[in-house]
Amino acid sequence: MSLIPLSRKLTPEDAAHLLRRTAFGGTDAQIRALVGRDAREVARERLTFDQRLTADNPFQPAEAATPFAGVQLTRAAWLYELLYGSQPLREVLTLTWSNHFVVGTDKVRNVPVLAEYLNLLRRHAATTDFTRFALDVAQSPAMLRYLDADLNRKGKPNENFSRELLELFTTGIGPYTEKDVQEGARALTGWTFRGGRGNMKFLESSEFFFISNQHDGGRKSYLGQNGNLSGEDVVRIAASHSATATFVARKLHRAFVADTPDEKAVEASAETFRRTNGDIHAVLEELLASDHFYARRAAIIRGPVAYIVGTIRTLGQPKLEAKQILNLAQTAGRMGQFLLQPDTVKGWDGGREWVGDTALLLRMQLAASLTLGNNAPKLETQPTDLALLGAERSPLEAFTKGLTPQQRLYLTLISPEYGLA
Repeated sequence: MSLIPLSRKLTPEDAAHLLRRTAFGGTDAQIRALVGRDAREVARERLTFDQRLTADNPFQPAEAATPFAGVQLTRAAWLYELLYGSQPLREVLTLTWSNHFVVGTDKVRNVPVLAEYLNLLRRHAATTDFTRFALDVAQSPAMLRYLDADLNRKGKPNENFSRELLELFTTGIGPYTEKDVQEGARALTGWTFRGGRGNMKFLESSEFFFISNQHDGGRKSYLGQNGNLSGEDVVRIAASHSATATFVARKLHRAFVADTPDEKAVEASAETFRRTNGDIHAVLEELLASDHFYARRAAIIRGPVAYIVGTIRTLGQPKLEAKQILNLAQTAGRMGQFLLQPDTVKGWDGGREWVGDTALLLRMQLAASLTLGNNAPKLETQPTDLALLGAERSPLEAFTKGLTPQQRLYLTLISPEYGLA
């Protein structure tokens, strides 16, 4: 079973919906440019991106004076790319994968290691080979450090990474046993990294390194396969397991379709994953061109980063000062989403977890600063209801009559309707 493709050409509301999900939001001009086009063609086009970053990014983490400053500048540099980069879907996916292959700056504070991790996520954002993606992440110094995999030695296996590889990165809970975790840890012994260790070397690069005499070369049994399995074998077996297709497909549906996905649609994407041997690009192209994708409106509660980035992009990407962007990165954290610092290795739960009292109050304060405050950005044009809410006629119309454009914009930004994508 495959997802049914959207048969009509994109309407204005279709185009607005697509940009809210794949670019955090868009201007009226960006929406109109997509109207009348074929959904599959547009999906394929948006999934075509490279590794170029915005040239005028004012934040240079490599110039940081301390590990803490390096982390703050790394967050701000990423937020700048999210706000102003020319490849927003790549960054939507990078944010999505950062909540799947989780690392955290509570343990990973090395600037080049964090940069390599982000670049790895960007490089594999719409990968055609999920197994290769999983292996590259597994051997990244960021992951080795975060889950203590660099301490995994023959005779003293550390099970942290082996457990999360199965529970959180590939199959999900259910298809494996505790014995699989133990045998996987044995196979992964000897993996480590060299360079960049300690607070004094937070600007020094690190690289994956295999210590052969610390590897347990004995026979193992893992997810039904037996032999002298290596770490690479274990990652490959887990990443290509049938259950991984469903687990990853569900993550993608949560990111792009609904906080509570339709399990039949998830399984359709999982079948595409299996048929293509883990081709995420193929899964996404089918999903973003499907009738199911376009039928699920207002089904995702915007997280703090999506709310901030979506607002700035919908307002036409007015240029903010570096200090304002640093403050926005902190504001996102106070709302519950520090970039590169999910709450646990499980990642942010999302959904209703985003809308506590404190988070909603902060959204109101942010909306006021962007619309009513003395330093609010000057907008060339006011966004229409189509850009803000995805509908050509606002459901808030009766409440906003007689208000100034700034007041209408403020009330829209704090509305429940705007908080949904």
